[in-house]
Amino acid sequence: MIRALLLTTVLASPAMADEIWVTNELDNTVSVIDADSFEVLHTYETGQRPRGVTFSRDFSVLYICASDSDTVQVMDPNTGKILHELPSGEDPEQFVVSPDDRFLYIANEDDAITTVVDTQTRKVVAQIDVGIEPEGMAVSPDGKIQVTTSETTNMAHWIDTETHKIIANTMVDSRPRHAEFSPDGKQLWVSAEVGGTVSVFDVETQQELGKIGFEMPNIRPEKLQPVGMKFSPDASKVFVALGPANHIAVVDVATREVEEYILVGRRVWHMAISPDETKLFTTNGVSGDVTVVDIATRKPLKTVKVGRYPWGAAARPTN
Repeated sequence: MIRALLLTTVLASPAMADEIWVTNELDNTVSVIDADSFEVLHTYETGQRPRGVTFSRDFSVLYICASDSDTVQVMDPNTGKILHELPSGEDPEQFVVSPDDRFLYIANEDDAITTVVDTQTRKVVAQIDVGIEPEGMAVSPDGKIQVTTSETTNMAHWIDTETHKIIANTMVDSRPRHAEFSPDGKQLWVSAEVGGTVSVFDVETQQELGKIGFEMPNIRPEKLQPVGMKFSPDASKVFVALGPANHIAVVDVATREVEEYILVGRRVWHMAISPDETKLFTTNGVSGDVTVVDIATRKPLKTVKVGRYPWGAAARPTN
């Protein structure tokens, strides 16, 4: 009888929904969105001016760049409590975690360096001089190359993760804000906000393969400012956030042609794809909300109000 009752209780318990975590830059908070119902489940306090956000590979902790607090905060996503802080250098903007979960690579905008932090010992293991105003951060799927983009120097810096040495510098257009490796590790995509382009590089040779521009009727060219990017689940498309143009561009990876533009909120910054790979969530800074886009139909489904100036986004599966 007791066993039957316990089984009934387990079966009746609702499954936990997958989550999208969004940093709110002006509110010093992070919002947790239910990826199915699109409701805000929780709002947790963070350090000053949270921007970059990412989960550990096992989703056990959330890393938050508290830029104006000059620290990386480590949060327990089950409770919203800050567990501890990691040394980050001044003004951490964005970061990326290594495939083995051991290291964080952090862009320090004010100091023109990339800081490498050991997440286990909680100590800085290297600081690498890069160009002026570093921001975009990416690490190759095999963990061998880390890329930092510098906004003022207009370069992508290719760093050997074993030696912590720069192995190549490649020019891009003005103000590169984000870098993204293709899932197979063969290409690197770099967005240039002021230049209005996305450059695609061959990872093996660091040579440019092509450049993507953007054009929309009734929108001035200077408003088309590519920032965050995400590869589609099948890696055939790249979604590009176009900032004050208030649209997402859908780019075909093979042809490097823009297929479509999707209207979202005001000044779209970054994106996260739901763990079930069906929806795209965009952070819209000026409108203070998140747009949910159906990936299959490329249609907006809902707008979710969060805090002021939502900036970064990260997804967590909970089932």
